Amino acid sequence: MNELIPQTILNNIPDLYATAGELNPKCHVKLFTPNSDWNWYIIEFSKENSDTCYGYVDGAEAELGYFSLRELEELFETFALGVERDICFKPTRLSKVKKMRTKE
Repeated sequence: MNELIPQTILNNIPDLYATAGELNPKCHVKLFTPNSDWNWYIIEFSKENSDTCYGYVDGAEAELGYFSLRELEELFETFALGVERDICFKPTRLSKVKKMRTKE
């Protein structure tokens, strides 16, 4: 069971490849590390394995790609300040998320 994101939220995220044709998909969840500048914005979530996400990763570089919720949770278990979910984040279009990055 995922500890970072409640199941009710995961159920509302599109399955992997569901938004493949969209030019400006919604980012549904923002995860971040409070002790660094890394952010993960989830666009799609695998309903099959309940682990794989596709989204926008904003770290040393910013790019679209796949990442594992289990690996992010392991960061939380390994370090005192691991990955957290931004509970104030509302679903936001990718173009707006990218603009927020340039303003910081």
